[in-house]
Amino acid sequence: MQETPQWKTLIEEYESEEIKAELIEGQGIIYDHEKGSFLFENGFFGKPLGVKKPKPDFYEKMFTLSLFEALYLYDKGLLILTKGGKALKRNQIEQIGKKQCNDFYSKFLVYRDLREKGWIVRPGLKFGADFSIYRYGPHLEHAPLLINVFSQDKELLGIDFVRSGRLATSVKKKWALALVLDESVEYLTFKWYRP
Repeated sequence: MQETPQWKTLIEEYESEEIKAELIEGQGIIYDHEKGSFLFENGFFGKPLGVKKPKPDFYEKMFTLSLFEALYLYDKGLLILTKGGKALKRNQIEQIGKKQCNDFYSKFLVYRDLREKGWIVRPGLKFGADFSIYRYGPHLEHAPLLINVFSQDKELLGIDFVRSGRLATSVKKKWALALVLDESVEYLTFKWYRP
């Protein structure tokens, strides 16, 4: 994997101008299609509204960001997330995330860790996982790996391994378990062995 992925370099160059997004129904909405397209083309952040399978291209549409993406870009100093016209602080974004998503903070730590390692991170719900990750991006390749997140206070049962492993193999993907211990993330990757 590259030391500094191209999208990270491009995003860092864009830091001169903050991007604004409005929080609506648990998503960040970017009204400026040029800035939304920039984020999407250079890192697959967000998604153009109403486009089912977007390719890395320019779209004259609003863009939606997940709260994981919004918080990550906020932490990078690239995004101002507003609600009712007022800028939200980091702890407010986190609180909204915790209301919307079980174990939000642990999942965010995994999202951030994977992004920092150069992976493109997308929702994995359609595969029965927390995240699906890509080296190059959706529509450029199939997601090679699915991630399920477990925090240290969550009980991990044998059925969790079986369920996740069977789901991953049914869609021909590898599966990883992301274990969140305090602020650090460890990964256990599984693939089926066939004698």
